[in-house]
Amino acid sequence: MRKCFVFLLLCSALNSPLFAAEQTVQLSAEHIENLGILQGKLKPISQIPVLFAPANVLIPPNNEYVVSTAQAGIVNQLNAAIGDEVKKGDVLAQIDSPNLLSLHSNYLKASSALQLASSAYQRDKALAKDGIIANRRVQETESQFSAASLDVQEAKRLLEIAGGNASGKLDSHLSIRSPISGVVIERMVVAGSRIDNLTPIYRVANLQTLWLEIAIPQERIGEIKIGDSVAIDNTPFKAEISLIGQSVVVESQTILARAVVKNAPKQIRAGQKLNVQISQVSKQKVFQVPNTAIAQNDGKAFVFVRNATGFIVKPITQLGKKDEESIISGDFSGDEILALKGAAVLKANWLGLGSAEE
Repeated sequence: MRKCFVFLLLCSALNSPLFAAEQTVQLSAEHIENLGILQGKLKPISQIPVLFAPANVLIPPNNEYVVSTAQAGIVNQLNAAIGDEVKKGDVLAQIDSPNLLSLHSNYLKASSALQLASSAYQRDKALAKDGIIANRRVQETESQFSAASLDVQEAKRLLEIAGGNASGKLDSHLSIRSPISGVVIERMVVAGSRIDNLTPIYRVANLQTLWLEIAIPQERIGEIKIGDSVAIDNTPFKAEISLIGQSVVVESQTILARAVVKNAPKQIRAGQKLNVQISQVSKQKVFQVPNTAIAQNDGKAFVFVRNATGFIVKPITQLGKKDEESIISGDFSGDEILALKGAAVLKANWLGLGSAEE
């Protein structure tokens, strides 16, 4: 019944000279309402889609740290699991290290020898001042004191490099601390393991900044430039192209472009594969409209702009399309009212087809 009613309306409109000109569709407000034509303003945008491409999420190399032990020993305790957030200086693991005990012992022995050398030097200085011993004796004890000081500094430094604490008691327990605030992304050992020096224990990363490595078809790399915006599929977050590779991946014939995601949200994870859309800032006025607002005729695209007597047929250029919307340009000021839905009905009217198909 509705199609018959719409058809009668169109026939009635055609019988009452609808076409004042070839590019005009004359319809009264009542006819427009009865035809179910949805009207609305153009939506101006600043970005033009260039292409869609797959991307891998990576951690920047300078944001990733391998936490290892400086001494061999046995893993007594692990305090962090994969996915845990840690702060700089947090103890990630405890190691029982005989080597550390030996280094601590050497430091304490050197400290004791320094105290003896210091006492001997102070005593000889006092005796030389009273003329009891020769100055040569003072020079000898001073040299011994200086050597003992160097021995303490060396032993202390070796102990600190090994991760030990230069305290006054023997200790074989080595605390492995996080070098940064971040997230644990890998654990390489289990409690009870015997490990050598420099054995990796954890991998910790700062995930506030991530990279997107985007595979661009080599024939389209000329369309991409540094600074282009990158929209991440199914998220409201965006990145920006910071680098375009100089070599082609032989297997896929693609060139890698890198985009930086700052203040990365938790929805984006390292190792993830995503689809992204690269866009560029437009130098001309461009607008976003529903696909239902566009009519095709003779290989060209048109929209219908409201005027006092109905609609003006205006040609457009389609610059891109995503899902149910298109990016267009044309001779528009931006204040025009368009037929956002019902372009097929208006097209039939415009071409004199007498059809109400939408």
